[in-house]
Amino acid sequence: VQLVESGGALVQPAGSLRLSCTVSGFGFENYIIGWFRQARGKEREGVACIRRSDGTTQYADSVKGRFTISIDNAKSTVYLQMDSLKPEDTADYICAAVSGPVFGPWLRVTTYDYWGQGTQVTVSA
Repeated sequence: VQLVESGGALVQPAGSLRLSCTVSGFGFENYIIGWFRQARGKEREGVACIRRSDGTTQYADSVKGRFTISIDNAKSTVYLQMDSLKPEDTADYICAAVSGPVFGPWLRVTTYDYWGQGTQVTVSA
């Protein structure tokens, strides 16, 4: 299983950015893709996730109303649209995958089995 992120960049506060996570080698139809982030000196935290089979999503409270996660099954790609970005959104953004069903919290780091390398997002004037 391989997850490859792209789209990270330097963006000004209140700006937008779209991250992509392309999944390959996953033989399961029912899986969940999550976006996590880790700022320097802080623990990794869940941002948003989506279940491939029906598009069910979950968001961290800190990004609700600003971030949108979506999936293009034909391209095996998950997107994270980030709007109204704030300096505190600065972090390394990493996508992760787990095959379903998942009975525990979807935005918990330990729920996921496969991880990408991350893409850096910096929000600064």
